[in-house]
Amino acid sequence: MAKKKEKKDKKKKEGFLKGIKTELKKVTWPSKKDIIKYSVATLVFCIVIMLFFQLLNLGLSVIKGVFNNG
Repeated sequence: MAKKKEKKDKKKKEGFLKGIKTELKKVTWPSKKDIIKYSVATLVFCIVIMLFFQLLNLGLSVIKGVFNNG
């Protein structure tokens, strides 16, 4: 009885792995040009957000300094 279960489990695993292989063949992978374009866009976005928060931090520090010394 245990042998039947092992065979059934093995067939399930093989079917699952074949399904993964089939699905990966359907994937359209981005080209090198697209990867570079998206990477640059991501870096620019991160720099813009970083600058925003740095300016916000600077502004809040100035406001805090005005009220602490006043």
